[in-house]
Amino acid sequence: MRKLALLIALLLPVSAAAETVRLGDRFYEIALPANPKGAPLIVALHGGGGDPDQFARSSGLAVAATRAGFAVAFPAGSGRGRDKLLTWNGGYCCGYAARKNVDDIGFLKQVIRDAAARFGTNGTGIYITGMSNGSILAETFAAQNPGLVRAVAGISGTMDTGHIRVRGKVPALIIHGTADENVPYDGGPGENSHTRTDFASVASVVQDFLAPWGSVRESAQMIDRKDDGTSVIVTDYQKGGRVVLRLMTVEGGAHYWPGGRKARMGEGKTQEIDANTELLRFFKANP
Repeated sequence: MRKLALLIALLLPVSAAAETVRLGDRFYEIALPANPKGAPLIVALHGGGGDPDQFARSSGLAVAATRAGFAVAFPAGSGRGRDKLLTWNGGYCCGYAARKNVDDIGFLKQVIRDAAARFGTNGTGIYITGMSNGSILAETFAAQNPGLVRAVAGISGTMDTGHIRVRGKVPALIIHGTADENVPYDGGPGENSHTRTDFASVASVVQDFLAPWGSVRESAQMIDRKDDGTSVIVTDYQKGGRVVLRLMTVEGGAHYWPGGRKARMGEGKTQEIDANTELLRFFKANP
């Protein structure tokens, strides 16, 4: 049975078929469900130095999301050379996009409008997620556009809470490892970071996204099912019985997308949770 399961896993596609759309000198890739008309749209942002195809494949999000009825747009950041070493302008990070003050907020809005017009996806209320530098922009976009974002999921990246404030109520899922040496859980410069950014702490991001909700009820539980050197503390913040923010602290977790192709084995690579499963569950709970 194990051999059969492994064979099936190897035969499954690592990413759903995607179409590339050029918008001037920028582009995005989009993976569509069987019925794209009116489908909820997830905007998924790659990490610094990545690209849409790399992120779709390494995360596995395209396959998981389209099977669940979501459309997924994978926009491309910008860099010195076309389509190379792409980054996002998240304010205090990162790379070319931040140095040139690229209007990535405006670009993402253009992607959302184009996907709705071209493919019929729902453009009035979207979901947004990202990894690392992509998480920084995803959280920033959600903070500044609460009327457009139904929910945000930030993985291993913290927005600039020193300069950004959340303008309205946005349900948020935050997944971050305590052993992250790129974007430290408690904030500050990362030992393995390619930038000199003084990153905000996870706690400050949680505080900012909770602020518009007022008083909330907090509860926590631990997940520790695998012998992989990690565990996950799940802290839920509820308002009126609804989870408005879920913090998943990966104790011993490093700078990875849990469950992704690069996070299947090795130190700091948790097997306790799968980011795609968690974010899709959270998004479905916030229609």
